[in-house]
Amino acid sequence: MIGYYSYTVILTYVGFVCGSMGLYFSATEHTNVAIIMLLLAGFCDMFDGKVARTKKDRTPQECKFGIQIDSLSDMVCFGLLPPMIAFSSGMRHAYHIAIYSCFSLAALIRLAYFNVTEEERQAQTSEHRKLYEGLPVTSTALIIPLLFCFRRDLGAAFPIVGACVYALIAAAFVTKFHLKKPGMRAMVLFIVIGAAELALLIFKHFHR
Repeated sequence: MIGYYSYTVILTYVGFVCGSMGLYFSATEHTNVAIIMLLLAGFCDMFDGKVARTKKDRTPQECKFGIQIDSLSDMVCFGLLPPMIAFSSGMRHAYHIAIYSCFSLAALIRLAYFNVTEEERQAQTSEHRKLYEGLPVTSTALIIPLLFCFRRDLGAAFPIVGACVYALIAAAFVTKFHLKKPGMRAMVLFIVIGAAELALLIFKHFHR
């Protein structure tokens, strides 16, 4: 079969499957389950790069494949799934659709830009990336579940608040600012936040 199937890409593949399942659950209006799939995809993405770097004898083709497959997976999980989650929740006005389109387009542009700059960077140095330009698309794995944790609390204001959040995220994807890449402590904190969001979503789901 074409492609690469070593352990270095397994987490990326699992994350993609989670994102794909999230799309299917969104299509059937199982919004909370789709959000859980988004959280799981974010967890996989958090560690796939670290796992890949443990293989010291990766060929240049494997490295390039890893960059491409990671961004393609990110587009599905964090560029398409978040708007579908909002759509499945009932945010379906014309201005919502326009914002979702801008959101996905901004994610697409950012990921393509990252691929170009990352290949150039790796050709010049073997050091790990220390800074991000703009907001990473994977941040939606924490921001969007947090937004939906307060969906019922916001009531009738939620569609407006949600639209504003999605628009701000889209702008942040392509805004040129530097963001320090999180270290291990920050990643542990992200896991704790994600677990708390998951617990809150489950609690609110069973206490309607």
